[in-house]
Amino acid sequence: MSHPQLNHGKIIESAFKAPRWARNRHIQTIWPRFIQKRLPLKYSMERVTLPDDDFIDVAWGPRPKKLTGLVTLFHGLEGNIQSHYANDLMATLSSEGWQVVMMHYRGCSGVPNKLARAYHSGETEDPSHFLELLHKRFPSIPKVAVGFSLGGNMLLKLLGENPAQKWLKAAVAVSAPLKLAECAQSINQGFSRIYQKYLLGSMKATLKKKMAFIDYRRLIQLKPGDLNDITSFQHFDQKVTAPLHGFADADDYYEKSSAFHYLSSIHCPTLILHSIDDPFMNHLIIPSEANLAKDVTIELSDTGGHVGFMQGSITHPTVWLHQRIKQFVGEHLPVDAEQSL
Repeated sequence: MSHPQLNHGKIIESAFKAPRWARNRHIQTIWPRFIQKRLPLKYSMERVTLPDDDFIDVAWGPRPKKLTGLVTLFHGLEGNIQSHYANDLMATLSSEGWQVVMMHYRGCSGVPNKLARAYHSGETEDPSHFLELLHKRFPSIPKVAVGFSLGGNMLLKLLGENPAQKWLKAAVAVSAPLKLAECAQSINQGFSRIYQKYLLGSMKATLKKKMAFIDYRRLIQLKPGDLNDITSFQHFDQKVTAPLHGFADADDYYEKSSAFHYLSSIHCPTLILHSIDDPFMNHLIIPSEANLAKDVTIELSDTGGHVGFMQGSITHPTVWLHQRIKQFVGEHLPVDAEQSL
């Protein structure tokens, strides 16, 4: 444990312990996505026009009886409101009486965005615009943000870029790829390549749809058929992400977009939940306490996979992650007691 007067954050052992049936990191990663039953949730969609005349789609959870706090969610790579973590956390936090909202990145709501640009791990312009919009709509309502995977990296970078921000009282990042180059290497090895293939398939399909109505010839040196030859994130980021978004190459993108470099500049209470066995990354992405601002705490577990953290029995599994986030949010937002009864 760090002395509270020291000028850096803390890395502490997580209370999470995987049950015997779910100690494998791939079970932890795959079970919530494909096997775990979703919690019931009703949400509504809003389209927000951006300064460049493009748009993002926003999912609003149930309206509480009394608005006491607002939680903003940022999803992971190729995620959306149907993603297991987004659906179930929105349902969990809404039951406490908080207003929950999730911003879809450009093109992630099922409708291609208008412009060639998309989103990436370090793209904070659209989230900043959305947080400013929420601040203007609800100036007196305290707010917390939660980012998952890519969204966690983005959120931490955004907070580090804006240490004096007034948008959020606190933040949580889950399974964040803090060093993107390391993650690109790790997910291109062994069984983890299955996840890479799955996500790349979605990314390439989205790009092919946009190529049907946007001329990319001056932007990237690829034709739609060339996308079939891309088999790794590093290759996609070299040929697509970097040139589309103003980076010299994939290495430049990884270096400038990795949240690791921003962790010492965060000035609001921030919780990072991470498992050492995350199959999307390796131990080298884990910072030391000296890399953390004093308001940043990392809760580290040996097991948990990527956005997993499953507990309970194999017949009645539960997700520890949602309860831990609910506890943290409750420390920073008032709860509508009537709503949560």
